[in-house]
Amino acid sequence: MEASDFFLKLLVILLAAKLFAESASRLAIPSVLGEVVAGLVIGPSVLGFVAPETPLHLLAEIGILLLLFEVGLETDVGQLVKEGVRSTLVAVTGVVVPGAFGYWVSRYGFGMATIPALFVGGTIVATSIGITVRVLKDLNRHTGRMARIVLGAAVLDDVIGVVVLAVLYDFAVQGTVSIAATLRILVFILIFLILAPVIAKLFVPLLARLADSGRTKGMIPTLIVSLILGLAVISHRVGAPEILGSFAAGIALARRFFLPLGASIDHYSHRLAEQLEASMTPIIDLFVPVFFVMVGVSINLRAIDMTSGAFWGFAGVLTVVAVVSKMASGIWAPGGFREKLSTGIAMVPRGEVGLIFAEVGKRSAIFDDASYAVVVFVVALTTLLAPLAMRFMLREAAGRSRSDASPTAHGGRKEDHGSDLD
Repeated sequence: MEASDFFLKLLVILLAAKLFAESASRLAIPSVLGEVVAGLVIGPSVLGFVAPETPLHLLAEIGILLLLFEVGLETDVGQLVKEGVRSTLVAVTGVVVPGAFGYWVSRYGFGMATIPALFVGGTIVATSIGITVRVLKDLNRHTGRMARIVLGAAVLDDVIGVVVLAVLYDFAVQGTVSIAATLRILVFILIFLILAPVIAKLFVPLLARLADSGRTKGMIPTLIVSLILGLAVISHRVGAPEILGSFAAGIALARRFFLPLGASIDHYSHRLAEQLEASMTPIIDLFVPVFFVMVGVSINLRAIDMTSGAFWGFAGVLTVVAVVSKMASGIWAPGGFREKLSTGIAMVPRGEVGLIFAEVGKRSAIFDDASYAVVVFVVALTTLLAPLAMRFMLREAAGRSRSDASPTAHGGRKEDHGSDLD
């Protein structure tokens, strides 16, 4: 790709992202859905102007790293750990149930061979943490209890998804699974999750001193992006998703993170908080939409034979299985039926994670064209419909919360966005 072509495509991506996100917002639709639709329109599905090429995907990866850094920055680690058991139960249920049902339907309902059926199950195991988090942020629901459970579950889901993909790929290529290699990856990931935030937090005093003494502009964003990229690289090297590294960087710089043994470095937090926000917000706002547009670009709806009855039969059944089985994970959420349903819906979007499974299956000749079209369709549908369902459920829950509280308040009370689903 020539430089001028790259610049033109990036220009179109940025403008389309803003145009469609703004339109979606004015229609009371989550802006992330507008960005994904922008990708569908300018990508292979409609206009074909932008293709899922490597340079653009790399920019998109920077966007998801920055998004997870921002989420980590706003995370109360104590509360996240407090919800650890529920998050784990949600994550495990959201992996085992879809995986088992996806395999069973594919293998025994539609006669697929064992390995392709396993890959279908693996594809619908995935949850797109980026889409879920972005919808929660758009609705200002990213700090409540339900959001903490979903965030913890989605992070674990990503870890499990990477391990499942590695295991399935080994099984497909070598005909066997190395238990020792799988356990080694899990141990490395666990060690990384424990140590990365602590190491990053120890970086804070150095960051503060360099920010004060530096004589050139851009010291803080340069050091922060370097920290994010460094932890992302280490995360990848130990076998974990890169986003865990950026998430750990955000957690480390959060105001409510404390080192073990009571050694807090919170002394620097208040001073750095405003500088961090002022420096990083424009960069985050620029790159994050690129990621969601590229999710849409990666979905090629033209590869789907809309006239095939066999396609619609398999796709319809698998979509129902993909949605219902993921929603079952919400059973562990606290509260009543509405809260459990909201949690389950938040785990439904597959997004880029499901597409990775599909692409690996296609490149490895595990999926034929028909099977690949089905899984891409299911990924696309859950990616597009889940944000709408999340918005409906969360907005309705907020409305019920306000109506329940208004009779007891003196003229009403201000909505608490962080706790209406607690």
